[in-house]
Amino acid sequence: MDWNIWLLLGAVIVIAAIVAVRVAHWSGLPSLLIFLGFGLLMGESGFGFEFENAELAQQLGLIALAIILAEGGLTTTWSHVKDSIPIALVLATAGVGVSIAAVAVPVHYLLDVEWRTAFLLGAILASTDAAAVFSVLRRLPLPRRLSGTLEAESGFNDAPVVIAVMLLSTSASPSVFSALGQVVFELTVGAAVGLAVGPLGVYALRRVALPASGLYPIAVIALAFVAYAGAVQLHGSGFLAVYLAALVMGNGQMPHRAASRGFAEGVAWLAQIGLFVMLGLLASPSEMPSAIVPGLVAGLILVAVARPLSIMVSALLLRLGRIDRLSWREQTFLSWAGLRGAVPIVLATIPWAATSIDDELARFVFNEVFVIVVVYTLLQGPTLPWVARVLGVSALDEARDLEVESAPLEELKADLLQVKVPPGSKLHGVEVFELRLPSDAQVTLIVRDGRTFVPSDTTRIRTDDQLLVVATAACRELTERRMRAISRRGKLAGWFGERGTV
Repeated sequence: MDWNIWLLLGAVIVIAAIVAVRVAHWSGLPSLLIFLGFGLLMGESGFGFEFENAELAQQLGLIALAIILAEGGLTTTWSHVKDSIPIALVLATAGVGVSIAAVAVPVHYLLDVEWRTAFLLGAILASTDAAAVFSVLRRLPLPRRLSGTLEAESGFNDAPVVIAVMLLSTSASPSVFSALGQVVFELTVGAAVGLAVGPLGVYALRRVALPASGLYPIAVIALAFVAYAGAVQLHGSGFLAVYLAALVMGNGQMPHRAASRGFAEGVAWLAQIGLFVMLGLLASPSEMPSAIVPGLVAGLILVAVARPLSIMVSALLLRLGRIDRLSWREQTFLSWAGLRGAVPIVLATIPWAATSIDDELARFVFNEVFVIVVVYTLLQGPTLPWVARVLGVSALDEARDLEVESAPLEELKADLLQVKVPPGSKLHGVEVFELRLPSDAQVTLIVRDGRTFVPSDTTRIRTDDQLLVVATAACRELTERRMRAISRRGKLAGWFGERGTV
């Protein structure tokens, strides 16, 4: 087929998928289901395009997941998740281990599956999906504690799960201690690489004046993949490295940070579309009927037993360690909100691509996981808002944090800050002179209701205003912290000990 035809077909699929995002947003469904539907429609049971290269699907899938994790790290606000990090880490480690065992044991006895395959299925299903969590939960008005826990967990738990699936897909059978040692080593290396690349990336981007603003987002994505590929080359966890590096960069004082986040979000959407369409192409609907009943049983075990048990054990460990406490309402919501998506399906291609596992068995596991993801995403995704309301964990009145975008003015040795005043910000009603900005910073323009004007000292700031603030490089950070402090606690923020730190 002519390359232009492929290009036209790909463009049409992407445009159709973008339009379908609106339908997904309206219905509350994760968009992955619609994209998977496109892939099935294009596949052997639809238009007849055949794609059965599991090894290629695995490699492309892991790259797409790295992009999605990079976007998740860049768009996650540290102040929202920092208090939830201990909970998320316990869920992503001990919780994952409990979930694997809680799926494997019942599957072994109820479905008469040998132990290795049962544990492999448990490992594949143990990870919550970053794409599904980010796309669904960020539309829900949840308290920061819950939304931060779910976002951080979905960012962290891919790494140990991928390692577990890789180990279970090899011909060798390592001991439990050997496997745990390898997991610890890979996570440590991945964390070290991510926490090295992230700060170095922020430092470099703040000091290198690029000739075009559009180069900054490209550089950020490239740095994220430096972390990913570097960690993999050192036999560490690339997923943990890319997420941590992106998290540091997304919350660092980078030029054009908002533009970089927007670019990453667009690239992540493109990665999701390509990933889910590819996985839909890889699936064979004619083989699905035999996997429906086992898939429904394994999915029920996952949703009704494994996920709640992993949350309960994690909550007990947190309480025993005097780290944090999770109420029964929070535990119940976290149990129901453990969405699965592309990650389990991509992980199911690993044993399929491996030569140490029977091809027929590997395809059956893939089909079973595919059924579980589709059916239980349909069940969980649309019901999350209702579950949040019933449990009383919604946060309808919680205001968004202040967004500050900066661009370097190299010749003037100054920065231009673009400050957006969100609903609920205590900047509303504050007069310009009451900001008490450093002497080398000045509010130069205000954009209000589509009209631009130069403010006076007595001009009152309003919700939805956009302020343009020019500050010298030396006082830029102090200016931004002052704006954040007033946004959170008002013009007397200093009296309350609020310093505006991210």
